[in-house]
Amino acid sequence: MFEERITIDPEVRHGKPIIKGTRVPVDIILGSLAGGMTVDEVAKEYDIGKEDVLAAIEYAAKIVAKEDVKEYA
Repeated sequence: MFEERITIDPEVRHGKPIIKGTRVPVDIILGSLAGGMTVDEVAKEYDIGKEDVLAAIEYAAKIVAKEDVKEYA
């Protein structure tokens, strides 16, 4: 569960969600994946566990699932 690996602290990285025990923001992880890096490459690049990368994906999925999507013309 992502709650065990992701934290939000207003005193760290301006309150952006990060991997617990690091200063690695979730958005950087997601951007790296979107840019074509593999889960293993991201984990190695930011010195975090594969489970941390997967937690970032899960966190993002939960956020998107709560969004109210509107159609734009």
